[in-house]
Amino acid sequence: MPHGRHGARFFQTRSNTMNAVVEQPLADHAAIRQAFAQARAQGLRAKDAAQSVGLSEGAVVAAHVGTHAQPLKALALAPQWFEILSALAPCGTLMALTRNESVVHEKDSIYQGFSREGQVALCNNDDIDLRLFFFQWHAGFAVTEPGQGGAAQHSLQFFNQHGVAVHKIYVRPSTDLQAWEAVVQRFADAQQDYGFVPAKPRAVVKDDASIDAAGLRQAWANMQDTHEFFGMLRHFECERQQSFRLTRGEFCEPLHLEAVTPLLQQAAAAAVPIMVFVGSKGCIQIHSGPVHHIKPMQTPGGADWINVLDPGFNLHLRRDLITAAWLVRKPTSDGVVTSVELFDASGDVVAMFFGVRHPGELELPAWRDLAESLPRA
Repeated sequence: MPHGRHGARFFQTRSNTMNAVVEQPLADHAAIRQAFAQARAQGLRAKDAAQSVGLSEGAVVAAHVGTHAQPLKALALAPQWFEILSALAPCGTLMALTRNESVVHEKDSIYQGFSREGQVALCNNDDIDLRLFFFQWHAGFAVTEPGQGGAAQHSLQFFNQHGVAVHKIYVRPSTDLQAWEAVVQRFADAQQDYGFVPAKPRAVVKDDASIDAAGLRQAWANMQDTHEFFGMLRHFECERQQSFRLTRGEFCEPLHLEAVTPLLQQAAAAAVPIMVFVGSKGCIQIHSGPVHHIKPMQTPGGADWINVLDPGFNLHLRRDLITAAWLVRKPTSDGVVTSVELFDASGDVVAMFFGVRHPGELELPAWRDLAESLPRA
């Protein structure tokens, strides 16, 4: 299946979600619900509240399935992920939310424009641009909870086998709630009893000296398409940042850890249209276009955020969790494609930035100038 715009598969990883066992089979669901409600009452976000009670977010949501007195209600959904998403178009505008530990990407639009090949699918329309890796999707729930002002907040929430959210979909003020409820009832499955397993340790990165650095550099120089990058890494058994270190200079340069701030501010000031890729383990969500309202923010707990607060697109990125930033140049048949890539302490890429570009087009000179001007490490 074609992957559309460049860089579409950078978060893709594969794991077996079959035969998952319950994360904590003896856990008291009533106790989980009560502890979670107390954590939420203290102002913690759902993910952080789940961590505070020692469980994954998916396990906590699963504990809210069934009849109980807590305000958060959950219905298990049948594992028909593509069919569920494809059925949402009549609902009208919804909010797509994809996040990882460091970045939250929110985009408003209609869920339409789907295509699929096996367990990989695309959603590509004017506003919502998703790469969906269903082999990572393990559990899904329709969730209702109190929102701001006491109004009910409705969402669909999907998790991998470790209880980590891969994608969420939220009702917006203009959403057709009758159509939404029809989708929920169509795919509700009371027989589903989703359980979760702990994540395995990350694979050990091979020593730099064991990598054929000269071969890697030559293969990099010979690339004709950005999608060749992933096969190249597999061929040389090389981790992503490791490849940057080994090709440092002509192809890659380390940037200052806070380079994302001038990137966004200069893109907004000069009206440079950019692409913002943010991924979970099971979904990549992409914004393509200008950004306007850039707002840094520090929270009392010490989190240091840079935000894009635009109508229809919000980005929330924790600068204090970024441990590496790289300027990356990839040769293609359409000329060099330049990206800025951000990593966290685990070594995962948490966000990527490009200039808006379609296959067959040259990179925007304004984007390249902006990226090349960013402060080096």
